[in-house]
Amino acid sequence: MGLMQWRLAGLALTMAGLLWAGQAAAVPCEPSGGFNVWLEAFKREALSRGFSQRTVSALNGVSYDRKVISLDRNQRVFKQSFQKFAGRMVNKSRLSRGARLLRSHARLLSGIERRYGVPGPVIVAIWGLESDYGANMGNRSVLRALATLAYDCRRTDMFQRELIAALTIIQRGDLSPRQMRGAWAGELGQTQFLASNYVKFGVDYDGNGRRDLIRSVPDVLASTANYLRGYGWRPGGSYAEGSHNFNVIRQWNKSTVYSKTVAYFAARLAATQ
Repeated sequence: MGLMQWRLAGLALTMAGLLWAGQAAAVPCEPSGGFNVWLEAFKREALSRGFSQRTVSALNGVSYDRKVISLDRNQRVFKQSFQKFAGRMVNKSRLSRGARLLRSHARLLSGIERRYGVPGPVIVAIWGLESDYGANMGNRSVLRALATLAYDCRRTDMFQRELIAALTIIQRGDLSPRQMRGAWAGELGQTQFLASNYVKFGVDYDGNGRRDLIRSVPDVLASTANYLRGYGWRPGGSYAEGSHNFNVIRQWNKSTVYSKTVAYFAARLAATQ
């Protein structure tokens, strides 16, 4: 869904979550009492870090999800060639719709490029690859998925930070707990942001007071551009393989095949303008 098997990188937090950034997990994973004991300890720790009782109550009733652990344990290393992957992902339908969206959102994308330096075809290519332009964002509870992965000892440091970032999203009013549904590893929105990247790079571009990467197309597209700018995107520069901007795309996703597909898709879209 969010191509999680190639990402799992670029973690950063703000607000209360900053207190955990770069630190080991604050709550020991897999205690003898099981998941519910761990969750109660995590909630107490979150309260001690400055989250409100109302925010922390979003974790009430969250249960362990064995399916998430199964998915995490059975990720397959990406072995498809660029030709096969790009041929499947940059299909006629996705390319045609992307071209239409470039035209219909031309004014919006032009404004975003002026502010963040990232051209529309690159943003639309990522949008199409990540969620088919918002059609496939995932429908799993992000809080449940993150709590499950944070409890598990395999990557508890990372996912405890992600769970703190998810609480930050709730506390600052961007999304309600009910709205936080996404991919199995907690990715959110139309371009599938990890919670920590949502906190760091999310933009309220439509000016309604919330960073809504699920329902607001302006917020989605501007936040995607802001992410790339945050990793050093150079306005006007090439994004072909080997360029500086191509390496920035790799900060979005470490897979060379995926990054090449973004660049290829963006070039195909640019040719339609």
